[in-house]
Amino acid sequence: MGVELELAPDVLVPREETELLGKRAVSILEGAPLDVTIIDMCCGSGNLAVGIAREIPSARVWGADLTDSTVALARRNVDRLGLGSRVFVRQGDLFAALESDDLQGKIDMVVCNPPYISTGRLEGDRAHLLDNEPREAFDGGPYGISIHQRLIRDALAFLKPGGWLLFEFGEGQDRQAAALLSRAKAYAPVTFASDRDGKPRVAIVQKIAGPAEAGAGEQAR
Repeated sequence: MGVELELAPDVLVPREETELLGKRAVSILEGAPLDVTIIDMCCGSGNLAVGIAREIPSARVWGADLTDSTVALARRNVDRLGLGSRVFVRQGDLFAALESDDLQGKIDMVVCNPPYISTGRLEGDRAHLLDNEPREAFDGGPYGISIHQRLIRDALAFLKPGGWLLFEFGEGQDRQAAALLSRAKAYAPVTFASDRDGKPRVAIVQKIAGPAEAGAGEQAR
């Protein structure tokens, strides 16, 4: 996305699939109203937060991640790129990091590149990933989708009706992602963005209005 980032040995190195996520997010936001508000969950080095903020000058972005080193690096990247007035990085466990920011029900888009490799594979054929990057960036629990489950559930409290959720997942996890979204009964049908090999790697979905929200909309009209 044309952004030069500082990296560190204990923070995930951004991959090509995440640029696919960022570009899809930008393409949606380019047609959105002014003053959009975005959350970059599991923000890592801040790559998505700063990439989207650079492309969408009206956007305000809250990034969040868990570890001291990751949050410090993301903040350095935000400051170095002169985006400190529009990009804010918080520390905590997923959406708990944003509890004091009064963002519930106000978010136009949540983007996320969560850990999505199963614990077993990190101890087997993917163990080499841990040579230079932290376990927290990769370990998605027993089936690789533990963070996705929480993301899909907890994003609902923050998204406006019609707000977008975009997230990355591993090769072959598209059916699991679709099942999780369907089970939530709060999102429109999912679409996927595929990598250059034609493999689905990014889920794109909108929050639908619940009965109370739909009723409020009818009264307003």
